[in-house]
Amino acid sequence: MWNLLQKINKQLVFAIPTVMVLGFLFGTLADREQVRGLTILIVPLTILMVYPMMISLNIAQLKAGIKNVKLQGVTQLVNFALIPFLAYGLGLFFFPDRPYLALGMLLAALLPTSGMTISWTGFARGNLGAAINMTVIGLTLGSLLTPLYLQWLMGARVEVDMAQVVKQILLIVFLPMTLGYFTRQGLVSRYGQEGFKKKWAPRFPPISTLGVLGIVFVAIALNARTIGEQPALLLAVILPLLLLYLANFTISTLLGRLLFTRENAIALVYGTVMRNLSIALAIAINAFGTQGADAAMVIAVAYIVQVQAAAWYVRLTDRFFGPVKATA
Repeated sequence: MWNLLQKINKQLVFAIPTVMVLGFLFGTLADREQVRGLTILIVPLTILMVYPMMISLNIAQLKAGIKNVKLQGVTQLVNFALIPFLAYGLGLFFFPDRPYLALGMLLAALLPTSGMTISWTGFARGNLGAAINMTVIGLTLGSLLTPLYLQWLMGARVEVDMAQVVKQILLIVFLPMTLGYFTRQGLVSRYGQEGFKKKWAPRFPPISTLGVLGIVFVAIALNARTIGEQPALLLAVILPLLLLYLANFTISTLLGRLLFTRENAIALVYGTVMRNLSIALAIAINAFGTQGADAAMVIAVAYIVQVQAAAWYVRLTDRFFGPVKATA
């Protein structure tokens, strides 16, 4: 079982599109009531995604990472002073008459970093310590700022229930974060730091991936009939997402080349481009009800763009930042 989950975790480029196809088939062929019943799985699946990720994170490293003020500062400026407004502008331009599609664009940009930030930084041989800190800081700031950004930017176009948004964030971010911290402390106390790293730490990322795949399946299933009836809408959603990720990769790459070493530059890129789409998806469905279906579809499609783009970028890392320096 663990071996299978670990293999899936390493093959997300193929696993996510496969799950999306399965979700589309289920959503198209199953009874409408059965499909709507999937909504009750969103919160449990999101917690299944977030909780193991939080156990894997060493919050104690946060103090060390904060010392690199320049790297963390530039990362969060890109995350919160640039990318949300770029996504908001693209949403307004491409979906002037579909505000909930525009909402999906904004939600996809508001919650930076996930466990994949750390994974892809590792694949590209970047600064893992910095990536861990970006994940903790970015997810915390994003969770605190998301209700404010939604009300500020989208409040005039969609009905934003601030209390419901805050409730969802407490449930699917801060509760798993707290439980994950204490679970990690308990495991380290019982098995020691080395025992935790060898026996337990490798198990949590695959479990988190299972939650991600489950959420993608549900999101596509819920939107399958809409996609089937309006295939052109799918293409209309992909274009602004491609532009958003292209701009994000370009900006972060240029800043990395200009300001940081190879390892820190790679952490910057994946700390700003990888978004926590699972949490965004849960907020879209649970905080905005049936009207959030359009937003959920945008976020679900963003999974394809994000994972494929991250995989291709790993192959181009040496070209952008040079090869890894050999150690003596």
